[in-house]
Amino acid sequence: MISDWPGLTAGAPSALIEDSLVLLEHLGPAHSVVDVGSGGGLPGLPLKIVRPDLDMTLIEADQKKAAFLVQACAALHLGGVHVLALRAEDAGRDSRYRDTFDLAVARALAPMRVLAELCLPLVKVGGRLLAQKTEGESMVGAERAIELLGGKLISVVTARSSARDLGTVVTVEKVEGTPAAYPRRPGVAKRRPL
Repeated sequence: MISDWPGLTAGAPSALIEDSLVLLEHLGPAHSVVDVGSGGGLPGLPLKIVRPDLDMTLIEADQKKAAFLVQACAALHLGGVHVLALRAEDAGRDSRYRDTFDLAVARALAPMRVLAELCLPLVKVGGRLLAQKTEGESMVGAERAIELLGGKLISVVTARSSARDLGTVVTVEKVEGTPAAYPRRPGVAKRRPL
């Protein structure tokens, strides 16, 4: 379990690790997982530690953060973790990653309309997106964006943790391919959400 990895728990508050692990019950049979906007490795690294069977890819555009993730994986002796120092938009247009993953996860990445454009192109048809959000975040406009990108909003369920009293997990199923026009160029989704 997580307590077996003091190097991880020493570097991140336990509340944030606990918050990452609320996704465990939502993973289902997924094997290949991409953590988009991984930052310091949350939620990807705690999920990988608890579920070593996962093939985990961490996408982080910030070069210093990506280098930290590589070092953290080495220090924790984690195999089956791939760190991509790329913007999500670039990964979503790259044939090596587009339509590849069973599951995309994201924590504190962006509003849902933006997050869907960054994550859904990476998920294969039949796969899912799990987004950690808060109860107060509006889904207005998000369903339209999700559908445009080939997804279907399945559920928004409460997933509280000591880090997030009002936490939720938004589950989106990828029901058809994402149109070739998406994701748009880096930064466009944030400036002009779908």
